[in-house]
Amino acid sequence: MDKIILSPSKYVQGYNIMERLESYTSGLGKNSLVIADDFITKIVKEPVTKNYENSDNNILFEKFNGECSKTEINRLIEIVQQNNIDSIVGIGGGKTLDTAKAVSYYGKIPVVIVPTIASTDAPCSALSVIYTDEGVFSEYLFLSRNPDLVIMDTKIIANAPVRLLAAGMGDALATYFEARACTAANKKTMAGGVSTKASVALAELCYNTLLADGYLAKLSVENKVVTKSLENIIEANTYLSGIGFESGGLAAAHAIHNGLTVIEELHHLYHGEKVTFGVLVQLVLENAPKNEINDVLSFCKKIGLPVSFKDMGIDNINREKIYEAAKLSCAEGETIYNMPFEVTVDDVYSAILTANSLGENFNS
Repeated sequence: MDKIILSPSKYVQGYNIMERLESYTSGLGKNSLVIADDFITKIVKEPVTKNYENSDNNILFEKFNGECSKTEINRLIEIVQQNNIDSIVGIGGGKTLDTAKAVSYYGKIPVVIVPTIASTDAPCSALSVIYTDEGVFSEYLFLSRNPDLVIMDTKIIANAPVRLLAAGMGDALATYFEARACTAANKKTMAGGVSTKASVALAELCYNTLLADGYLAKLSVENKVVTKSLENIIEANTYLSGIGFESGGLAAAHAIHNGLTVIEELHHLYHGEKVTFGVLVQLVLENAPKNEINDVLSFCKKIGLPVSFKDMGIDNINREKIYEAAKLSCAEGETIYNMPFEVTVDDVYSAILTANSLGENFNS
């Protein structure tokens, strides 16, 4: 099987970079459509517009209506056609960015992705998650290429809620362990081939960076300041984890996340918070060394990531629901089958309950 690694064409990270946006986007098009919701528009429209004043390039702001649906994508494609738009700039959270990538894909024009939070590894990927107009999952849209440019403004991210940064670290935490499993099993990754040494190395660097800089980065955002540790974690959450998951592979941790979505009491959690618990379950399935499990538990406790159902807001465990979650984790086509050994529903059920006990009883 071919080895494949995917990445955005360029990744840029810096302080107050929004005021220098035009200098990075100018080579991609003359007429850019900026997609952002009302809240983000209020933050970025003035500095971005001012940045373009003395430029030959033009920008048009358009409100994102809140859902990455076919209706919204088609509406924005019409605006692209009516205004001779030749590049897309998506600024905001995950659904805004996925919409920008989809409009770029269908319009066959470049896209610039500007996350305002560092809560997931999705910005660098060649993937958009499509929902119905009511917000129900519809399909994955696999794109022909990764974003042309990803820009991370560390000033904006430092002022976002600390829980979002922590959730991003939870998502990134899975990167190395899932890539390690996929590599051992020689399974196909999201990139369409088996992992490269480079993608696995980036995944491992991601994990090491989390352990080294995660706690100080959390303190930085609590104080709304940018430090070297925060810069390192933004890169880990976004770029290292982005390349690592797409080209290194997904395994049990994300499948467990998908299974947990069947439990309504967990719907308030962010993606990365559920993935965190999925990491613990994967480590139990692997019978990982005790010191490795303790390192993960200690990290999660410091960051404030959930390691038990109590942490996730459930005091009384419903074992029937846990079994349903285990069944959904093992649905046909799930990434749990990228583990380098056979996994059954009963295995997952047992691992979930054991991981929960580990989390409840751990004292750092």
